[in-house]
Amino acid sequence: MILAFDTYYYDNNAKTIALQFAGWQDTEPLSTYSEIIQGVADYEPRAFYKRELPCILSLLKQIDLSQITVIVVDGFVYLDDKGTFGLGGYLYSALKEQIPVIGVAKTNFATIEKCKEPVYRGDSKNPLYITAIGTDLNSAAQNIRQMHGSFRMPALLQKLDGLTKAV
Repeated sequence: MILAFDTYYYDNNAKTIALQFAGWQDTEPLSTYSEIIQGVADYEPRAFYKRELPCILSLLKQIDLSQITVIVVDGFVYLDDKGTFGLGGYLYSALKEQIPVIGVAKTNFATIEKCKEPVYRGDSKNPLYITAIGTDLNSAAQNIRQMHGSFRMPALLQKLDGLTKAV
C-alpha cells in the first residue's frame, strides 16, 4: 500500500489529507484520511518540515502502517547533495527508517543536483523533481512516471491537491 500526503495552509490552520492506494497505476484511492490542525507554525525558509511534519505525523496516528510500503510527500527528501534532510528525510527518520519516502516537488530547488531526478509526464515541458530515501531514486522516479494520468501531475496527486484546498 502507498500513502500520499499533502497539506494546505489557511487562516493559521493546516488541512492535511492522505490518500491510500494499492498500486502506482491506480485511478482511485482505496482510503482517504483527513485532519485539520489549528495554530500551525509559521513558514521558516529551509525548515518547511517544522511546519508540515507535525501535521503528517498527527494524521499518521489514524492509519495502520503495517501494510504501507512507501509514502509520497509534496516536497523534497533532501535539500542538497550533502544529504541535508528536507520534509521527506525528516519523515523517514521519524518513522524510524521503516517506510521509504518519495518526495515529489513541482518547483526546482537550486542546491540539489545529484540527489534528484526530473520526471517529465504528459506534454509538459516542466518536470516534477523526485527525491527518495529508503528506496532507489531511479525506481522512485519510474514509479511516479508510471502513475495514472496524462498530465504533468499524476491523477491521484492532482486529486490529493484538490482535496486539501477544499475548505
